[in-house]
Amino acid sequence: IDPLNLLAIVMIAAPGARPVPFTAGLDDAFFENDGQLTKREIRAVTLAALAPCHCETLWDIGLGAGSVAIEWLLRDPSLAAIGIEERAARAARARRNALALGVPRLEIVTGAAPEALAGMPTPDAVFIGGGAGDPGVRAAARERRRPGGRRVVNGVSLETEAILLEAFRTFGGDLVRIGVDRVATVGAMHGWRPAMPVLQWRWHKP
Repeated sequence: IDPLNLLAIVMIAAPGARPVPFTAGLDDAFFENDGQLTKREIRAVTLAALAPCHCETLWDIGLGAGSVAIEWLLRDPSLAAIGIEERAARAARARRNALALGVPRLEIVTGAAPEALAGMPTPDAVFIGGGAGDPGVRAAARERRRPGGRRVVNGVSLETEAILLEAFRTFGGDLVRIGVDRVATVGAMHGWRPAMPVLQWRWHKP
């Protein structure tokens, strides 16, 4: 065959296929989870705060279902992500989610931070979705981050809120409280049901 010949392949989605949109904040149904999942609206805000740029690396500490790391990787093929998850079952679930959504390059380390962070590539951005109460985790994220890198921590408990308030007083940054209400049935009618609010701290230093 002449080497100048071209082959064109047209992909047609089968009935029932779930196209993955380009926008951040995939529907929660895309992710197999045990409840440990950064929900869609919060995830979209979190991705905006992490601000992925070309060829950057993310640490996702407290990987859970892997939704944040997976959506980070979906933004651009040049991006890398390493997820740290202490529970083996959750790490395996995150791996299945990554494969199902087409980002098998998600690297998963099964272990507890900060010990599991030893020897890992220096991150450009760090997301802490679990383990924020361990000062060793926050210190490692601060010390290992590249110049210009970002740290984003989400918290829902009062204990984590207290930690983030102290971090904000000490280091500055942005502190945002995010609340989402969803319509739910109230008898034969409908009303607003608030989801648990999330306090998000973002720290960025050139």
